[in-house]
Amino acid sequence: MRKNVPVPLVPVARIEGAILFIRGQKVILDEDLARLYGVLTGRLNEQVTRNIERFPEDFMFRLTKQELADLISHFAISSSWGGRRYPPRAFTEQGVAMLSSVLKSSRAAKVNIEIMRTFVRLRRLLASHADLAAKLAALEKKYDSQFRVVFEAIRQLMEPPQSPKARIGFHVRRRHD
Repeated sequence: MRKNVPVPLVPVARIEGAILFIRGQKVILDEDLARLYGVLTGRLNEQVTRNIERFPEDFMFRLTKQELADLISHFAISSSWGGRRYPPRAFTEQGVAMLSSVLKSSRAAKVNIEIMRTFVRLRRLLASHADLAAKLAALEKKYDSQFRVVFEAIRQLMEPPQSPKARIGFHVRRRHD
């Protein structure tokens, strides 16, 4: 029988969906963090600006116009950042942890714990994937070419699934009389 396990404030899938890979780092954009914390993006950025010495470049950075354009085109969506004066800020794991010291609400503290746990879980997942790839390479060297097909099939299974691009525009159905 399971003890009372607290229900997360924010679904894990929502947090995972907000984590992006930019400049070789896993980050969450200010707008997504504000939504998770239940505050306005302007309020979050206001607190960051007031405490900017707590957010060095390896904790937080602004996206360049090109990074923002690439992000928008990658997801094939219109920009939800259109009315902003500045490009979004991207927070690394350390930057997200630092946010808990400048956003002092109870919800922010609880959501921050969930975000940290999600980062840790993703790190473990990536590490186990790397371990599996190394073991597969070692096995491949050990066995002869007759197992090449098996190893290739395993490598394909290890690849992340390719998500189909969203179609843009209208689909017109023609009636056939």
